[in-house]
Amino acid sequence: MIEPFGFTVISLLRGLLGMICVLGVCYLFSYDRKHIDWKLIGGGLFLQLILALSILYVPVIGIVFEWIGKSFVKLMDFTHAGITFLLGDALANKGNFSFLLHSLPVVIFFSALVSLLYYWGIIQWIVRAFLWALQHFMNVSGSEGLVVSGNIFMGMTESPVLIKNYLPSMNRSEIFLVMVSGMGTIAGSVMGAYVGMLGGSDPVSRVLFAKHLLSASVMAAPGAIVIAKMLCPQTEPVSDRVIEIEQVDKRSTPLDALAAGASTGVKLMVNIAAMLLVFIGLVALVNYISSDIIGRYTGLNEWIREFTNGKSQGLTFQFIIGTILAPFMWLIGVPADDIMVVGSLLGQKTILNEFVAYAQMQEWKDAGMFIYEKSMLMSTYILCGFANISSIGILLGGMGVLAPGKSAMITRLGFPAMIGGALVSIMSATIVGMILG
Repeated sequence: MIEPFGFTVISLLRGLLGMICVLGVCYLFSYDRKHIDWKLIGGGLFLQLILALSILYVPVIGIVFEWIGKSFVKLMDFTHAGITFLLGDALANKGNFSFLLHSLPVVIFFSALVSLLYYWGIIQWIVRAFLWALQHFMNVSGSEGLVVSGNIFMGMTESPVLIKNYLPSMNRSEIFLVMVSGMGTIAGSVMGAYVGMLGGSDPVSRVLFAKHLLSASVMAAPGAIVIAKMLCPQTEPVSDRVIEIEQVDKRSTPLDALAAGASTGVKLMVNIAAMLLVFIGLVALVNYISSDIIGRYTGLNEWIREFTNGKSQGLTFQFIIGTILAPFMWLIGVPADDIMVVGSLLGQKTILNEFVAYAQMQEWKDAGMFIYEKSMLMSTYILCGFANISSIGILLGGMGVLAPGKSAMITRLGFPAMIGGALVSIMSATIVGMILG
């Protein structure tokens, strides 16, 4: 039974404590603390708060996001029509949720759809709207605002292509923001897979998670600027250029764009499936060594089962990493009964990837591991980003090709950018958790 949540003074204070802790980590690891622009930081946090309050409590905004979420779910239903044609009614309409059948094909459909929307200029129009807001409210340069806005819808290697002609002349702080925004956000093409994983076959649950995943993507834009500009403040001159969106892989016809998007989606689906197979297999291997061998013969498994009231089955990888991150989860406002569960999910996302973490979250959600609904929603925000170790190599490879002269700088900033991207998602979760109560 998942307990409801309610706003209290304690939850407000814990949320504020969480925000202070996240900002404190950024301040501690900042390249140049003296040049942090606190006005920009305050503006970004205020914008995140306004976005969160509007989405959760302003009826008009909430209805808009819910409508977008329902539209998102409806598009996923259209994907199911294609699956039914390929596999037949008996296999496609099985009652049990299958990640391979119900989530991965969505990646292909959404990849093709995003490619088509880009061809028609719809994505560019939405990106321009976010660019205008970021430039006016946070005073970032045109190239920074454009790539951060693009990351709401595009992947961490696709969005820098929007400013490929400007990357070679960007300074360290600007390059770092490009990297952090890529790590702290997700691509629209994979969002449908997350919705399918978390919502399963329940349409109400799908709409709920679609709404919060969309909210997480939007909140990550100002959040990325806040975190990046604290960790790597702007100390060099900036050319505030008027910038236009450059075409990414321009196609000649709508059908050409649709086909190219579908082809990209297939590659992405196969890559995701391969990563999940390998990483989940590795977790099983680690659990065999730590739990089935060490935990079993030392008696630690029994002690851990008693200590966690059966929520953990022994000295598993999930238990170890959850224990390490549990205190930090309490600091950002996660209910005490769920701190090890949420901490474990964050650790799996950072060490492995967000797909493995979301798959684990879906499994634990169905098994009733979450005591509070607030913890489940905060986890949705915490995992919504590409900040993991394997993404460092992907980002270095993609940006290194676009700006070969900056390769040394990009390499040095890789690990700090991953930490920054993780903190972006954590800050969004902290703000939402504080408002939810």
